[in-house]
Amino acid sequence: MGACRSLLAPPPFPAQPAGAVQSSPGSASPRAPQPGEPAQAPAPAAPPRPAPREFHLGSAATALVAQAHKQATGGDYGLAAATIERAMRIEPDNPLLWIELGRIRLTAGDYAQAHAMGRKALAQATGDPRAQSSAWRLIADSLRALGRTQEAAEADQRANSLAAR
Repeated sequence: MGACRSLLAPPPFPAQPAGAVQSSPGSASPRAPQPGEPAQAPAPAAPPRPAPREFHLGSAATALVAQAHKQATGGDYGLAAATIERAMRIEPDNPLLWIELGRIRLTAGDYAQAHAMGRKALAQATGDPRAQSSAWRLIADSLRALGRTQEAAEADQRANSLAAR
């Protein structure tokens, strides 16, 4: 392991020419290089922050979600859930579909399942504040329906703080 590390990592201390004097760590300004001494390299810049992730539905999943909404509006929650599950086979890692399924379960009165769908969506929504906020709203609504008002208020606060980003 040590041999691999030495190939991948720079040596722990930069090589100094013979007779070079280092400035003390607490000095206010860096010492100017002496003739024949290499200049100090500038401090490395902080790595750029990655852009927040943003989930979207593809065209096939969008069409299936629209179909599920019509089915749920007509009161056929079982068929609506099955339609969302078809979309999930197309985009299995998309938290927006878990939120849609959770909304259908919530509307159908299956609050525990809606809560579970919200938790699953939250686990998949890493890096997307908008999706995380929607998942927390679903969790809050399901907790409220289950009579767990204090937990619902906390979930609402989390949703609001993520939505403000």
